[in-house]
Amino acid sequence: MPLRDHFRPPLDDLASWEEFHGGWPMEIVRSLAPKLPPNYVAAPHVHHGAFVEIDVATLVKDEPNPPGANDDGGGTATAVWSPPRPTRTVETDLPDTDEYEVRIYDAKRGRRLVAAIEIVSPANKDRPEHRRAFVASCAALLQKKVAVSIIDLVTARGFNLFADLLDLIGQSRSSPGAESPLYAVACRFVPKGERWQFQTWEQPLLLGQSLPTLPLWLNEDLAISLDLEASYEETCRVLRIP
Repeated sequence: MPLRDHFRPPLDDLASWEEFHGGWPMEIVRSLAPKLPPNYVAAPHVHHGAFVEIDVATLVKDEPNPPGANDDGGGTATAVWSPPRPTRTVETDLPDTDEYEVRIYDAKRGRRLVAAIEIVSPANKDRPEHRRAFVASCAALLQKKVAVSIIDLVTARGFNLFADLLDLIGQSRSSPGAESPLYAVACRFVPKGERWQFQTWEQPLLLGQSLPTLPLWLNEDLAISLDLEASYEETCRVLRIP
């Protein structure tokens, strides 16, 4: 079935793009579940920029006598350290944009993140600071050897975030994914002797055509298929998007 334009009439009068973007990550998880080896798990992650998000939980254990506190046992109180005045204090907005993604973890290695599928939203492209935040997040994942897939169906904004990512890591923009307004791309860093190689699998997207299948890398030598068309169509079917 063809790729639809979820951001312009007539479709955006019938179904909200937020509904589709919110539902697609779970359908991607469903499609990956039968393919993932037993020690891997996929999970959807949806975060709206208006809210504060904590990805890593912090456990605080209550103690009757915190270390350094004075008590009846004669302990010595620790002086409270006062930091110096800040070098700079300015009023600004904290960049915090929408996140629609699927994360794949290696459950046998402390739930280590091995791959992330990023679905671009209009908010990721509407301001320079939002675009920088999205690109920096993808670059940080790649530097940690996490395989990153980016899917951009947003017709309402003309910026190409994959091209910006290539600029950030010092690569040429002359490639299919960077030159198309809509695209799906998988990318990763892999060791090559004493150096690293940057590898990409890029597919331009066209309205009215089917979505591609990309490799989803779980480690250096193991990949499964990421069938975007199947999960896309199932999301449209469940949400009754014509």
